[in-house]
Amino acid sequence: QQCDQGALALYLVLVTVADAEGLSYYADATLERMLNMEHAQLLNARHQLCRAGLLVYDQPLYQVLSLELPLEANGVAEPLARSRQALPVADILRRIVGGGV
Repeated sequence: QQCDQGALALYLVLVTVADAEGLSYYADATLERMLNMEHAQLLNARHQLCRAGLLVYDQPLYQVLSLELPLEANGVAEPLARSRQALPVADILRRIVGGGV
């Protein structure tokens, strides 16, 4: 909810190409071409994802972070610090479109 369509598109690309640790690296020019974005749009999308705790970026390396939320005793998800675990793409897509866990 904190990210616009461009940020979510970037996230989807990075999740798709990431290794088992959530790591990937693509040049800005490559991502801009893949996503049909201007450079400023890519920078804004990356900033949104980092601010939302979904991504860590240390040029040229991206790490997609886990969306998992631990459950409290009453079964309600409690947001905590990211675990930095990679998730299967299917799980991430389900969460993005509102399918839950």
